[in-house]
Amino acid sequence: MPDALVYLTSAAALAAAVFAAWHTAKSYRFSNPLFYAIAVVEVLLVVVLVWGIVAVAGTDRDLEKGLYLSYLVTTVLIPPASVLWGIGDKTRWGTGVVAVALFTVSVMLIRTHQIWQGHG
Repeated sequence: MPDALVYLTSAAALAAAVFAAWHTAKSYRFSNPLFYAIAVVEVLLVVVLVWGIVAVAGTDRDLEKGLYLSYLVTTVLIPPASVLWGIGDKTRWGTGVVAVALFTVSVMLIRTHQIWQGHG
């Protein structure tokens, strides 16, 4: 997996997590700008997923393909689930869940990159 793609996507997830945490700290409800930030992260995650599937299909590397692909699929599923939670929870903690979820996505991307590089 290209370093730049992983770090860009991870940084975008962290930035969105900080934005969501700011919403939580200010007791703001889920907002359109937060939704758009998560949408950008989701688009990047789909690019990572497609790249990962194509890369796994065309590699002869010794890596745990099931684990690698499960991480990629999970990172794509977490943001929409957190958005549903964030919109549904009318308290400040709805955005808190989003912040934690996006931080988790960022960490999972780094872990996925480690698996791809063979540090796993």
